[in-house]
This record gives sequence, structure tokens and C-alpha cells, in this order.
Amino acid sequence: MTYTCLVVDDEKELAIATCEYFNMFGVSAAYVTNKQDCLKFLKEHEVKLILLDINLQEDSGFLLCKEIREFSDIPIFFISARQSDDDILMALNIGGDDYIKKPYALSVLLAKVKVVLKRLEDTKERLPMQSGRIRVDVKARKVYVEDMEIELKNKEFKLFLYLFQHPNIVITKDELFANVWGDAFFSDGTLNVHIRKLREKIEKDPNNPEIIKTIWGTGYRMEL
Repeated sequence: MTYTCLVVDDEKELAIATCEYFNMFGVSAAYVTNKQDCLKFLKEHEVKLILLDINLQEDSGFLLCKEIREFSDIPIFFISARQSDDDILMALNIGGDDYIKKPYALSVLLAKVKVVLKRLEDTKERLPMQSGRIRVDVKARKVYVEDMEIELKNKEFKLFLYLFQHPNIVITKDELFANVWGDAFFSDGTLNVHIRKLREKIEKDPNNPEIIKTIWGTGYRMEL
């Protein structure tokens, strides 16, 4: 499952309120209240941005940030009632991207998050992506297999791109419906037809696919 934002804050009511506000404006958000749950969440889900409190019960947001930076460059916004310049400098020096003081206005926080997310998307769209024999130019909406351009219709491209951007993990049918079609209630038949058309265009042998694998009863995995 993919989330836009993960709130890591031991003030549970504030974390819930932040998530509810973000979700109301189309920014999918979830929350955890401690370091262990945060690391577990990041292993199990894709997250585009983290809102991280400094004080996490017996743990430190500073230490958690350092640990995350060992395996990810995901944007991290510190959110804290601590006001000192030393705390702000520490947060930024260890890899934080911004420091937002509590109490914060949810509207302002959401605006800051959207600016960073838009910048990330713009950067991603400008950069061609390649894995093995497949290259994707997102800006031009083109896919190349062994340097040969493959013609994809709009939904085929969106489906291919979502799988390509989440390689080597199982993507459930519900996740594909929600992120490609924007609706969790499309029929399996719709998805199956689009998967078959993709295989016919990118696989050497569509009947024995090596790239888009079916995980029976669950979804699909793109192996790159």
C-alpha cells in the first residue's frame, strides 16, 4: 500500500487530526506513535513524506531520522513544540528537510507538504527511468523495450508505470484499482484485459511472462 504521508507522533489525538485533515484533501496519510512502529510501517508500505516529532515517548525523533537516512532519502519534516535554534539546527543537520513548530495550522502544514510533493513529482517526470531492457520517459509518456518504442494507451501506460515504479513487490488488485483507475470497485476482468495487453506488448512470450508475474489470488509483481 502506498501512502503520501506518514505522521510519527506520540500525541495520538494530534496525529489522528492531521491524518483526517490530509485525507480530506486527497493526501493519503497514516500515523504511528513510536520508532518501532515507524520502521515496521516503512518496511511494509511505500511512503512519500514523513512528519516526525522529536519526542517519541522513550525514543528520539533525531535518532529515528538518522536511522531512516541509512536506507532512505524520503523527505522528513520535523514537527515539534521545541523552539530552540539548537533543536532546529540539529534536525536539519541530520537530514531533516524542514522544521515546523507546534502548534501548527493544518492548512499551512498541508500546503508545505504539497509543495514538496509537487517538486518531487516534477523532478521524477523530468528524469527517464531505466531498469534492465526497459526504459520509461514519464514526461513524454513513452516506454522502450530494448530501445524499441512500445505504443501504450493511456490506462495501459498508467498501469505499466505504477508497476514499474513499485518493482519486485506484490501489488494487490485493490491497490491497482485505486491508484490507476481511481476506484476500488472495478472488476477483475478490466484489470486482466489490461495486463494481457501489456504482456502482449512487452513480454517475449506473453503466455509465459517473465516481467509481469501473476500472484494468484492477490495481484501482480513486476520483476526488474
